[in-house]
Amino acid sequence: MSSRLVGVGVGPGDPELVTVKGVNALRAAEIVVVPVMDSGERGRAEATVLHYAPAEKIVRVVFALNERTDRARREAAWDAAGERVAELLRQHGSVAFATIGDPNVYSTFTYLAQTIVESVPGVVIETVPGITAMQDLAARSGAVLTEGTEPLTLVPVTAGSAVLKDALARPGTVVAYKFGRQAAEVAEALRETGRLGDAVWGSALGLAEESIRPAGELDGEPLPYLSTLIAPARREGGRGGKL
Repeated sequence: MSSRLVGVGVGPGDPELVTVKGVNALRAAEIVVVPVMDSGERGRAEATVLHYAPAEKIVRVVFALNERTDRARREAAWDAAGERVAELLRQHGSVAFATIGDPNVYSTFTYLAQTIVESVPGVVIETVPGITAMQDLAARSGAVLTEGTEPLTLVPVTAGSAVLKDALARPGTVVAYKFGRQAAEVAEALRETGRLGDAVWGSALGLAEESIRPAGELDGEPLPYLSTLIAPARREGGRGGKL
């Protein structure tokens, strides 16, 4: 039988936001891989998985998740991580990879899957969708992501503040991911485009250290790396105005 690698989205942190299908996939897999930056670290994905799968079948695999400057080092680390997961597939046949959020939205899993397809002939790749941080922040803050014909733009601020400014200058709701280290630039972009008033940011959603605040309170101090921002669309016309 073919080996099977399943990317399972485990949500932004709250274990109650893992779907039933996700729980079943974690329990059905022989091994559950969780990505970490250091072998001694318990990351957010692992903390969530432990609510549904025993610790003895969880395997931490080190990825160069924060390496952006040294391409050779990053690729070497990716190759090593890919080979470790390939080895697990050869030994066990059924491996789940737990990723925060959704496995098809800015996830480590997409890069891993590309590597595994090349190194494990006949492997079956599947994904189980997960709740994203923008959905969770919208629910917890009361921000409405879209109405009617409004577009929704998702921007990783690691691409640069200019990309965010361009998105904010256009219609619709803008969601920014990974902006914690560039909080000052994000606040300035919101002010310049007149989008500061209704915007909200959040971090550690669903966890004890959760923080959800108006973007107007951004003071330029760095925030947690995995912070999320929602700048809702400008809305006029009352209820149903965009339908």
